[in-house]
Amino acid sequence: MAAVRLQDVATRAGVSQATASRVLNGSSRVPGEGVADRVRAAAAELGYVANAQAQALARSSTGLIGLVVHDIADPYFSSIVQGVQAAARRAGKLVLLSSTQRDFDIERESVSTFISHRADAIILAGSRQSGDLDRDLEKDCARYLDNDGKVVVIGQPLPFGAAVEPENHAASAQLAQALLGQGHRDFAVIGGPGNIRTAVDRRNGFVETLAAQGVTPLVEIAGDFSRDGGFSAARRLAAALDLRPGQAGGIAPCVFAVSDVMAIGAIAAWRELGLTVPDDVCVAGFDDIPTLRDHVPSLSTVALSLVEIGEKAVALALDDSATASQAHEFAPGRVILRDSSVLRQARPETTPNP
Repeated sequence: MAAVRLQDVATRAGVSQATASRVLNGSSRVPGEGVADRVRAAAAELGYVANAQAQALARSSTGLIGLVVHDIADPYFSSIVQGVQAAARRAGKLVLLSSTQRDFDIERESVSTFISHRADAIILAGSRQSGDLDRDLEKDCARYLDNDGKVVVIGQPLPFGAAVEPENHAASAQLAQALLGQGHRDFAVIGGPGNIRTAVDRRNGFVETLAAQGVTPLVEIAGDFSRDGGFSAARRLAAALDLRPGQAGGIAPCVFAVSDVMAIGAIAAWRELGLTVPDDVCVAGFDDIPTLRDHVPSLSTVALSLVEIGEKAVALALDDSATASQAHEFAPGRVILRDSSVLRQARPETTPNP
């Protein structure tokens, strides 16, 4: 059976095709209520499916928001997606999602696709990487902005668009201060790639605060910004510090992993080596991802309101005020100390009773 055409609806309703289009495609020029009712009734009887492109043309809006994340499997990004989708749904918008696996070529391709679909706004969630790719992305987005598009970045601001920026440097500094307050003095760091600014900012905020107190990390190990990256880095760190289960004397070192997923990977690696958290090694992460609720031991971390960050990004994307295009909002972090960083003097060696 041939698809029902708009002209078929117009004929059934006894109106012109232009009138039928204005009613069904959401034009601001809507005819009288009786005419509109006849058109909608004819469309329902014939099973007419409206053309989304025609609707977008009539409304000057597609109702689409493009969202680019690095890894949808990462609870950090899935929580942000939850916030974006909730806010978009309340605004009557649909979210198009692209997960790039931190491939910046894919990111740029995704942005180009969203632009070609005339998305009302594009949200880029995730840390930036320096280099030519950002300049190419900037050119694409500049053309999009010139055509009344909106761009919002979750992370470090770009030269264009609005931004919701987590306070990575300041919050990791607060975490370092809190761990020092617990009595820790022996620290190590599991960092991320040096070209990922989020990882660098978190590492720098932590290490610089230690330095101000005259403390230098015993060792720093870098890994991929992922669970497996934390796992691999933790094994190398254990070897560098010669960590052994139940070692006598001294106090367990405290390891700062620049994300919770890296910290979880680290704990898994140490468990395989027979090391216990926090008896043999203490650890703290960053993000307070939802999966921590079921993790044992409970992980000390910096809590970001990830769902709220996603909601803020949508609010900026849909704000038509003149200042919204360059708005810059900060998302503070909150230090939460849990079992994984409890400082315990190593158990002394005992001798059996005679």
